[in-house]
Amino acid sequence: MTRPLALLVVSALLAPLAACGGLVGGADGADGLSGAERRAAEGWVELFDGETLDGWRGFNRADAPRAWSVEDGALTFTPGTDDGGDLMAEGVHGDFELELEWNVGACGNSGVFYAVEEGDGLDAPWRTGLEMQVLDDACHPDGKYPSHRAGALYDLYVPLAEAARPAGAWNRARIVVRDGRIEHWLNGQQLVAAETGTDDWRARIAASKFRDAGAFPAYGTRQRGRIGVQDHGDPVAYRNIRIRAL
Repeated sequence: MTRPLALLVVSALLAPLAACGGLVGGADGADGLSGAERRAAEGWVELFDGETLDGWRGFNRADAPRAWSVEDGALTFTPGTDDGGDLMAEGVHGDFELELEWNVGACGNSGVFYAVEEGDGLDAPWRTGLEMQVLDDACHPDGKYPSHRAGALYDLYVPLAEAARPAGAWNRARIVVRDGRIEHWLNGQQLVAAETGTDDWRARIAASKFRDAGAFPAYGTRQRGRIGVQDHGDPVAYRNIRIRAL
């Protein structure tokens, strides 16, 4: 796809939704605090300021790929750009609660990575990190595979319900990692409940694409790592990205 056409696709994706509210409103409450002040008091840290790429960079690099930009207050990937790649947030996280919204284009694919390790010999976040799948289930070929559908713990856990909205609509996602337990939530529904380090966990990895320890070193065993979003070559946007330690 050429860049002008890709920009039109992204604009069409975002424009009708620019007026939509975020996960938490910004109006003052009875306690006199703004939404941002209340979130900060509750321990939330904003990973994306809604205006710049500050705090974000490419995987294993110091700068952000040019394919990522900020459009209408959303962290946006534009296909067809000659400098692409997955985007990582600064910071390393252990137990956490992550909230964000995502909006994927028609037939699109992306993902939210966590517990990602960087370093020599690693060429992508999915070599080490777990992934909440972002997908247009109705159109993308991966929608045929239950463990690849929107909200899944990719290739490991099938979503417990169909909660994703159609392509072009915003979805509210939440990932909780605490004491070895992982939860994926989408639009208010819990889709994944996993316990790491168990026989079931190890069996799922052994039956997945991540079973080759050479290609996926220590996969599924990390208790800390980075957060990132995926360039899968399709239009996608993220906003209201925040995290708090648990």
